[in-house]
Amino acid sequence: MLGTFLVLLYAGASLAQNMCEMGYGGYKVRLSIKTALGDQAYAWNENEMFLFRATLAFAMRKHFNDNQYNILVCNETQRVSFHFVVTDPRNPNVPMEKVQVEKAVRASRHRINSAFLLSDSTLEFLGIPPTLATPFRPATPPWLIAFGVVIGAVCAGIIAMLTSSLVQRRRQKKGKEEEDGEEERGKVTESSMACDHVDGVCNRAFSDDERLTKM
Repeated sequence: MLGTFLVLLYAGASLAQNMCEMGYGGYKVRLSIKTALGDQAYAWNENEMFLFRATLAFAMRKHFNDNQYNILVCNETQRVSFHFVVTDPRNPNVPMEKVQVEKAVRASRHRINSAFLLSDSTLEFLGIPPTLATPFRPATPPWLIAFGVVIGAVCAGIIAMLTSSLVQRRRQKKGKEEEDGEEERGKVTESSMACDHVDGVCNRAFSDDERLTKM
């Protein structure tokens, strides 16, 4: 009985491994460690692969809050690329639906990237779109900024109109005062000239209406 169980277990594992190698239900991963880290790049080895499988299993368990998942890896290359397949914990011979794997990877993409000091562009899950950055939301809504600009422009225009009107009124008042002063000076000059041409004493008290009194 025990021998039969081990044979079935080995056959199931072999079947799942074959599915991985054929690319059935799996994904290809490509890492660009040298590009991302330069001189500080680390070597990819079995320990790093174990970490990858652990982080992926963590992502699956966290997303579905379910049992442990088996992560199969195959077709590994020296340029750090490989395929992986996630098998159903209830049936190791059946791979998980790709939609479910994609959801789990996208939900924990930041944690996976951080584990290897990489980003979406240097740790690529081919076939799984990269996560999108959270859109920037300014503290002040754009419509409020535009409204403030319009109100400011209107207020500036009103202030400019009031200032211009006040300046014009002052200029008109000053010009009128200057004209009145010139008229007064003209009358005084005419009275003086009239007194000079009349014999006797000129009484300037009546010079405004051009009446002269001889004494």
